[in-house]
Amino acid sequence: MIKKQIIMDNALELFAKQGFEATSVQQITEKSGISKGAFYLSFKSKSELIISLIDHFMMQIVSDIDHVVKNESEEKLLYEFYYVIYTFFNKNANLAHLFVTEQTKTVNEPLIMKMRSYEKLIEKSIVQMINRLYKDMKDSITYDLMFCIKNFMGLYSEVILFSNNNKEIDFDLLIRSLVEKTNILAKEITIPFISEEDVIILEEKNTEEVTTPELIQLIDQSLKEIDDGVEKDSLQLLKQEIVEPNLHPAIIKGLIENIQKHKHWKWIAYLLSQYFEE
Repeated sequence: MIKKQIIMDNALELFAKQGFEATSVQQITEKSGISKGAFYLSFKSKSELIISLIDHFMMQIVSDIDHVVKNESEEKLLYEFYYVIYTFFNKNANLAHLFVTEQTKTVNEPLIMKMRSYEKLIEKSIVQMINRLYKDMKDSITYDLMFCIKNFMGLYSEVILFSNNNKEIDFDLLIRSLVEKTNILAKEITIPFISEEDVIILEEKNTEEVTTPELIQLIDQSLKEIDDGVEKDSLQLLKQEIVEPNLHPAIIKGLIENIQKHKHWKWIAYLLSQYFEE
């Protein structure tokens, strides 16, 4: 396992038990079996480590949502959209719970800006999903429905995270309930409030997109960390395609699928998907 990932895994375990503030770098290094010097080679500070954990969490959920929206059939799309969100939150409950609780204790401007940039990517995917599913719906309703879906995501995730009973969550019931609610809203909303202009204003402070040189640099870094296998071969071919395009779109899609299957390289798959869409 990559050293940074080992540090992140051990830090998350300590954060879950003690909270961010109560956990020291010393405790993290002792649990990880490394020196402080080795820690600071990977992260400049504990704050940077926390940002990296949020990055790791959000990159996976953003890429999973994007993958479902682009590849699932329209018949199953809404169900699978909610399914990937709530099962992901449940699987990563420690980090999700920590982020929600710690966010109420302190104002962390870089963290807020970071989260907003990921939210914009999720909003983009939700709009794409709405356009696929509700072709007869008035365009003026799109952004109101997008924010309704976003609020469903947040509110019901908190129900999962902060539920006091120990009974197993019936995800199928939850998701079927939300599919029904979403379809009713899409059909019955008649008075729009949020316009495309409003959304553009909200996006003005959004982070810049990754440039082609930055994408190639990320690929090179990932190639150093991936063991030989289909993921590495696929990534090398995709890098070559960026430099000298000659592959059929279906082949490119298949190569990206290979990367997407590896949990640590979902973000690279997402960025490549965005790049080859342009």
